[in-house]
Amino acid sequence: MTDAGRNWLEVRREVPADIGLVAVSKFHPVSALLAAYDAGCRTFGESRVQELCAKRDQLPADVEWHFIGHLQPNKVKYIAPFVSLIHAVDTPKLLAEISKRGKQCGRRVPCLLQVHVAREETKFGFSPEELLAFLATETWREQDGASIEGLMCMASNTDDMAQVEAEFKQVVRLFDEVKGQYFADNPAFRLRSYGMSHDWPVAVACGSNLVRIGTRIFGEREY
Repeated sequence: MTDAGRNWLEVRREVPADIGLVAVSKFHPVSALLAAYDAGCRTFGESRVQELCAKRDQLPADVEWHFIGHLQPNKVKYIAPFVSLIHAVDTPKLLAEISKRGKQCGRRVPCLLQVHVAREETKFGFSPEELLAFLATETWREQDGASIEGLMCMASNTDDMAQVEAEFKQVVRLFDEVKGQYFADNPAFRLRSYGMSHDWPVAVACGSNLVRIGTRIFGEREY
């Protein structure tokens, strides 16, 4: 078993069994994904549409593909027929495009709304205030080709775990507010995609039920 396979098994043992694990495979070769697949991994996360589609053609059909990066609306059509989850819906325009393409494919595309709580200005996503304002419009209810199933966030890239914990807790409170006000009767709205290789234990302690781990499994990017 190659390193990616061993690493995936190690991470899967560390992450609680009831927490979803996305193996972030972006920028890594198909051979590494196959090694993780052979060890039991079935959920991979990619951040570029062209790369995702190319890898999908080379991996077994039972793989679940998650799109975890910033998604341009004009690229949605390429992944809408098959993607298992889009993690980072960061604008009303993108949600509308996902819904449009989902209806064309005869499906409701599962997706998460991305919340921006990190200090870095480069992060995408709705601020908490923008998210609440958007949901209050109720226009998203018309986007029936998309299924909003939770929230996603990235904490600040820092070694200050107290700051990271505070950011995760902010999104947990937001999730509870949004769930109670808009999705109380929707059991599909349950996903909290917080936490990556360096901060996933803090995220899980704060209520995350879906973590995205790449470096711990695949190492540093190879290209």
